[in-house]
Amino acid sequence: MTLIIRLIKLWIMSKPANSKIPRREASAADMTRAALVRAALKLFGRQGFDGTSTREIASEARANIGSIAYHFGGKEGLRNAAADYIVDTIQTIAGQAIGNLQGPSDSEAGDSETDDPEAARAQLFTALERMVAFIVARPEAGEIVQFVLRELSHPTAALDRIYNGVFEPTHRRLCLIWEQATGEPAESEATRLTVFTLIGQVVYFRIGREAVMRRMGWRAIGDAEAAKIAAAVTDNLGAILARRHLTDRKDGRS
Repeated sequence: MTLIIRLIKLWIMSKPANSKIPRREASAADMTRAALVRAALKLFGRQGFDGTSTREIASEARANIGSIAYHFGGKEGLRNAAADYIVDTIQTIAGQAIGNLQGPSDSEAGDSETDDPEAARAQLFTALERMVAFIVARPEAGEIVQFVLRELSHPTAALDRIYNGVFEPTHRRLCLIWEQATGEPAESEATRLTVFTLIGQVVYFRIGREAVMRRMGWRAIGDAEAAKIAAAVTDNLGAILARRHLTDRKDGRS
């Protein structure tokens, strides 16, 4: 019997490194890690970091409580992983509408960007439409916004990751496009404030979702409702751009 056991052990040790068993284990680990991040995002946003226990997170993720320490080193590491998930998600979505957020600096990008104001204006409209489609219509965006609002109220290192990975580069990128569309300097105070108002009106429809539905008589905000919101938001952008164009004509700049 001892000889048989030794032969079995030798056979197992001789299995190639790329056999199916390690692949299944790696896949299970990735799934557990992703489930924990999603659970943390949801519960931290809903209950706050201090109000959420690791046991609750593990239960929500249907994972062993020890997996939090194994994958993230603890609750704080899991919060940072949730922040990184937000950064990756929004970078992907924003990148589709306004280009790579982690590209060259504004001064370096200036030489390679289009000098066509019409193309830049079209990009601004596309950016707002994509924002509405994600922030307003996608269910998972609610968890992201709740998490971010918690961080904005009580900043931690997780907010630093989100600000540096998403907030600042997205805002800078939109300011640069605004400059291409209007000729106004990207980093002027007026441009930065204008871009904040464009983003802010979209975000309101998520954080004020319940009030909007009640006032509009909507039972939910789905694709049809999101399309109406996008139309209103882009109308506002069109009005701002038209006012800028009229001012430029009066001043003899076009």
